[in-house]
Amino acid sequence: MNPTVSEVEKEAQAQLKDIGSREDLEAFRIAYLGKKGKLGELMARLKTLSAEERRDWGREVNRLKGYLEESLRTLCESLPDASTSEGNFDETLPGIRPAVGKLHPISQTIREICRIFGRMGFAVVEGPEVETEFYNFTALNISLDHASRDSFDTFYTDSGSLLRSQTSTVQIRVMEKNDPPLRIIAPGRVYRPDTVDASHSFMFHQIEGLMVDDKTNFSELKGVLYWFLRELFGSSTKIRFRPHFFPFTEPSVEVDIQWGDKGWLEILGAGFVNPKVFEAVGYDTKKVRGFAFGLGVERIAMLRLGIPDIRYFYENDLRFLRQF
Repeated sequence: MNPTVSEVEKEAQAQLKDIGSREDLEAFRIAYLGKKGKLGELMARLKTLSAEERRDWGREVNRLKGYLEESLRTLCESLPDASTSEGNFDETLPGIRPAVGKLHPISQTIREICRIFGRMGFAVVEGPEVETEFYNFTALNISLDHASRDSFDTFYTDSGSLLRSQTSTVQIRVMEKNDPPLRIIAPGRVYRPDTVDASHSFMFHQIEGLMVDDKTNFSELKGVLYWFLRELFGSSTKIRFRPHFFPFTEPSVEVDIQWGDKGWLEILGAGFVNPKVFEAVGYDTKKVRGFAFGLGVERIAMLRLGIPDIRYFYENDLRFLRQF
C-alpha cells in the first residue's frame, strides 16, 4: 500500500528524534532525500494522478522536502564532528598550516629599490594620483603644445583634473613645501592611455628621484645611478649614459645597461633639474642645483624575474604570483 505524504512525514519525524550521530544523519538523508529515497517515490506517483490532483500532491511533497532539508541542516549544526568527538581526536597530529600570503612582485621590486636609495639617504614620499595640469605639466616645464598634454596621451576628468602620467608631480609638491637640501624618491602608480600589449599598460608604476642642494654636480648623479644599478642588477653590470632631452632636466641623459644577448637596454632617464622647474616652486636658481631621475618598476621587475609579458602582473593568477 502506497503511503501518503502525511504518513511519510510522521514516519520521518519519529526517526529524526532518534538521530544521534552524523552517520545516522547521512543514513536518514539517503533514505528520504536520496535518488531512490521515499521523497522520490512520492514524486513518481505524480504521473498516475489527474491534473488537479498533481497540483495538490506536488505542493505537499515540496513542503515535506523543505521540512526535511531544514531539519537536516539544524541537526548537522548541533551534532559533534566525528573527527573531534571524544576518543577520535589525536592531539599529536600536526595542525593545519594556514596559507600565508606575500608581497606582489611589483611591491617586492619597489621595496628593494627604496631600500637601496634609503642607504644613500633618500626619503620615500608619496603624492596624489589625481592631479592638476600645473603639477603634471606646467611646473615641469612641459609646454602647452607638448604632445603629452593631449587627451590621447593623458587621462582627463570632466572636472579638468587628470590622472598623473608621472610621479614627478610629487617632486614639485615636496619642493613647494620644503627648502633644500632634499633627497627623495617617489614611488607610485601612473596612468597613460597606452594600448595594452606585452610591454605596455594603461596603468603602471614609476619611481622618480630628486636630489637638491647648493653644490650637487653631474658626477654625483652618475655615481648615485652607478651604485644603484649595480646593487640592483649585480656588481658586474655595465652601464652607459646617452645624451637625451627631457623638458624638466637640462642636460638630460638616458641610462642603459648591458643585458646578455639583448645588448644595451634603456633602463631610466635622468638629468640636471631645469632652472625653470626651480622657478616654478620658488627656489632661487642661483643658490640651488640638483638632479632628477625616473624609472619604470615593471620594466625592472620583468628583467630581474625573467617575465616576458607585463600583463601577467595584473591578472591575479596565483599560479604566476606564487613563483615569487
